[in-house]
Order: sequence, then C-alpha cells, then structure tokens
Amino acid sequence: MFKNNGLERGLREAIASFLDEDLGRGDITGEAIFPATQQGSAVFIAKETMVTAGIEQIAPLVFTCRNPEIAAQPLVADGTRVDNGDLLLRLTGPTRDLLAAERVALNLCQRLCGIATLTARFVEQVQDLPVVILDTRKTTPGLRTLERAAVRAGGGHNHRFNLNDGILIKDNHIAAAGSILRAVAKVRAGNPNRLPVEVECETLAQVEEALAAQVEIIMLDNMAPAMMAQAVQRVRGRALLEASGGVNLENVRRIAETGVDRISIGALTHSAPARDISMEMV
Repeated sequence: MFKNNGLERGLREAIASFLDEDLGRGDITGEAIFPATQQGSAVFIAKETMVTAGIEQIAPLVFTCRNPEIAAQPLVADGTRVDNGDLLLRLTGPTRDLLAAERVALNLCQRLCGIATLTARFVEQVQDLPVVILDTRKTTPGLRTLERAAVRAGGGHNHRFNLNDGILIKDNHIAAAGSILRAVAKVRAGNPNRLPVEVECETLAQVEEALAAQVEIIMLDNMAPAMMAQAVQRVRGRALLEASGGVNLENVRRIAETGVDRISIGALTHSAPARDISMEMV
C-alpha cells in the first residue's frame, strides 16, 4: 500500500498524533490492571462481510507506534473479501499496549474497510463495461492518503490527489473567468508542465465550448443519462468523458452504459459506512 519511506514517516507521525489524542496522559484503566511485563495475544475478527483495507500496514503501524515490541501478523491481504468470523490480524505483545492501541487501530480499519467495500460494490456493477470508477477530493481531512488506498483496495482508481496534482476547471472558475474559453486560455498560459486540462460542463452547449477549447477531459456534471449519451455522440472520442454528480449504486450502470470513460463518485469516501471489526484477547 505504502512503499515510499517519506510517506511512511508521515503516516507514523499522523498515527502518533491519533494515539496521543486517544490516550491523553495514559490509559489509567489498563495500566492499573496490567503490569508492563505482562504479555498477551489478540486477534482482529470480521463481524460481517467486507473487503479489507488497512489490515496489512495501517493496523500493524498503529500497534508498533504504541510499542515496537508488539508483533503484528496480517492474516489477509488488503482487497480480500472476507466473511463474518474470519480472522484478519494476529497480535502479540504487552497486554496494556495492545489495549491502549486497540481503538485507534479499529477506528481506522473499520473506516478503510467501509470505503473498500463500498468501492467494490460500485466496481461490480460495471465490471463488464469499459469504464473506470474514480474517487474524488471529498475525503476526511488528514486521512486522504489512507482513504484513497482503500479505494484502490476495493478495485477503484484515484482522481487527482490535491489541487497541485491536476487541472480541473469547475463551475466557479468558469463563472469568475467569464467563459470556458477564457478559463482554458488562462490556465494553459500558466501551465508550463502541459498537464491535461479537464473542464466541468453542465450543458451540451458547454460541452461544445470545451471541445472548441480542445481540452483533454470533459466532466459531465449532474447530467441525466440521456444527456450524457448525447454528449458521448458529440464528443466522438475527441476528449475523455467523466461522469460525476448524483451517482449511486442504482444508477451507476445506466451511467456507464452511456459510453463515458470514467465515473467519479464522492460517496466512496464521504459516505461509506464503517464495517464491523472487533479485537478479542486470546
């Protein structure tokens, strides 16, 4: 999931802050009951069907950030479909530290497994069609790297990571600039790296204006499937077409069948329900 050393360092720092938030000055319950020398074992157990994310690296990182003596053995790879009762992770180490890190690790894994599971459901709806399911920047502040990895674990793909990662001219840019043509001209003048230009369009007239500006990607924003199909016919491969806005599990296949190249879905990260995972001492 995370191979970059700098990225892992940043994750360790973030997780350390999560632990500090939860522990305060210390776990007064666990420290009163268990001496520092007492060793214990625990397992993570799936309590419902889900697609896993965060089990391979994030949960072990939480526990080892709390105490490097904790040994964490993932029992499934991220992206695995598991059922109620399946074991996900085995832990051994000081009992008080296992319990002190439990809640942060579970909170993160339940959140990430929820995202992976919801993403997998969207991907399954369109798996036989030539379309890509994308996330958006509608992520939890501070958790974007983790949530985007969970989207990948569910079989989805990532849109631009941040505002520096790609050019997307949205409705407010167009309104402030005066037109799509003006906004595209200005962004190309200030785009020495020649990044692809994407423009958000709400009408077929805007699609025609985006084509006249020769943009590389056109986002069809909150269009009905019938209008999307018309846009596909007008564009005829001259730009990539991305559908966005109001996408759900009931309409995603109908949208994909219009012929768009990709579908971006904010709900993957902002509305995914957490999955039920428990930690049990052995």
